Amino acid sequence: MIIPWQELEPQTLINLIEHFILREGTDYGETEISLSEKVEQIKAQLKNGEVLIVYSEETDSIDIQVKP
Repeated sequence: MIIPWQELEPQTLINLIEHFILREGTDYGETEISLSEKVEQIKAQLKNGEVLIVYSEETDSIDIQVKP
């Protein structure tokens, strides 16, 4: 089930995005990006439809996934 990001409370959305980012591990790119910058990047991807918030009833979990 797709959860519209606009329906989440602002702090809940930030918490979800931070959890997603921190779960993904360390970024070893050329330049380090702060957590707040990463959060803004994911929020922008949600707003333009590149990624979706998806709830799985089967696993009772929520995730951010690239739009198919």
